[in-house]
Amino acid sequence: MNKLFFRVLVLLMSLSLIGIILVQVYWFNTSFKNNDEQFKFHVKQVIGSVADKIQKQEAYNFYDKINHYRDSTGKVPKKDDILEFYYVQKNPRTNKTIIYSNSIISEDYNISPTFFDKKFDSEKFKSFNSKRVTEVYNNNSIDKSNVTQSLIPDIRIEKTGNLDVLDNASFEIFYKDFASVLPIQERVSKETLNKLIKKELEESGVNTKFEFSIYNNNLATNVKSNEFKYNKEATYSTPVFSDNEGNSKYQLLVTFPHKKKFLLSELVSITVLSIIFTLIILIAYSSALNQLIRQRQISEIKNDFINNMTHEFKTPIATINLALDAIRNPKIIDDREKVLRYLQMIKDENKRMHAQVENVLRISKLEKKELNIIKESHNIHDIINDAIEHVNLILEDREGTIKSHFDAVRTTVLINDVHFTNVIVNILENAIKYSPNVPEIEIFTENIKDMIIIKVKDKGLGMSKIAQKRIFEKFYREHTGDIHNVKGHGLGLAYVKRIVDDHNGQVYVESEKGKGSTFIIKLPLIN
Repeated sequence: MNKLFFRVLVLLMSLSLIGIILVQVYWFNTSFKNNDEQFKFHVKQVIGSVADKIQKQEAYNFYDKINHYRDSTGKVPKKDDILEFYYVQKNPRTNKTIIYSNSIISEDYNISPTFFDKKFDSEKFKSFNSKRVTEVYNNNSIDKSNVTQSLIPDIRIEKTGNLDVLDNASFEIFYKDFASVLPIQERVSKETLNKLIKKELEESGVNTKFEFSIYNNNLATNVKSNEFKYNKEATYSTPVFSDNEGNSKYQLLVTFPHKKKFLLSELVSITVLSIIFTLIILIAYSSALNQLIRQRQISEIKNDFINNMTHEFKTPIATINLALDAIRNPKIIDDREKVLRYLQMIKDENKRMHAQVENVLRISKLEKKELNIIKESHNIHDIINDAIEHVNLILEDREGTIKSHFDAVRTTVLINDVHFTNVIVNILENAIKYSPNVPEIEIFTENIKDMIIIKVKDKGLGMSKIAQKRIFEKFYREHTGDIHNVKGHGLGLAYVKRIVDDHNGQVYVESEKGKGSTFIIKLPLIN
């Protein structure tokens, strides 16, 4: 994959993911604000309704008390005509006269000064009634000749009744003026206010904790809940107990301590789903990005592997071709010693190519779990010595040395001798390959509890901390400048790791750049 295309793809994916997250955040904020506005609307309606109801309740209590008093005194109220209205209409064709009269009568009640448990002079409470009379005179002339006579109407309709409009107006003015001088705690109790607010909030679907208080000109009164605290963001107010001029010195304040929690609870289900889906997108994105990076790394490793494999095969093939050309030379073909030497070279190079192919096949079989590993009890020191014999020729060519320090007393382990010999050989070959100077290798064994520890120490190039974490990955090789200066294709140590794991053991490396490496293998002993 082209580097520029890869970077652009990652950038676009990242921007898309950030965009999705920002949209989710914007949606959440907008939904929260909408819920807040709806909450404010409902609460304003609730406290407005509460203010109206407590004022109506107060008026009803006054009205009921006065009516009860008026009905129970047994006194005849003093009546006064405060307004009388007449209307006369005469039809000249039919000689019919209609007279309509309407009189408004006030009834005065003296109220005892003890009625409201207050010390003031006796007051009057008025009640208004109306008397309406319609008289019809047929064929009668109402003039000067019969003014003194008592006329009897042909039709008389009389109606009487209370004037509720005047009564209510008079009463409202009276009770508001009277109530305005009463202390607020005598006008409404905090228990009544609490029940009314709770009922109204429940009917509006606002099921969260609330506190309330009535303020008098911005000062708190005794009518309040126990835990009321003013909070600008969560407190709502409305005027209450307005006077005859429409003004009010009292304010009903209701606050909601858990307002944010309540608003968030309404969004919790959709928010949880949104978070889950966003996390799924994040995980999918991370996984896709990781796969892209791994594919890119695998692509680079594959190219590295092909280059190394090509280099590994080119040298043996070239050597074999040169040896065959030499054998075909008439001067050489008759020289038996030289022919045998060139044939041995061909055999060795062929064996080398076969070993490379075997490494690849072994790893492939291990991954597919097709490699049959039969384990038997063996002396680990014998296995190590056998592996040393395998690398002796390479070691002699480099004029290197291997020193053994076999300090382990218990050495019997359950292993596959062929595969475990290959494990030690691969580690030793690495030690030889990565020693720029004359290879100096030491092998140690020791017992720790029911384990045997094998250490292979060299004084070679060493490796970085990053390489130590990845050294047992398939195809991984730490670059040393020129990619071909140390031959190999990152399969040997991957094979080592798989075999040791299959033997219930552990393998790891300790190394320092420029000071060499120590490979450590731990295997369980047979009791």
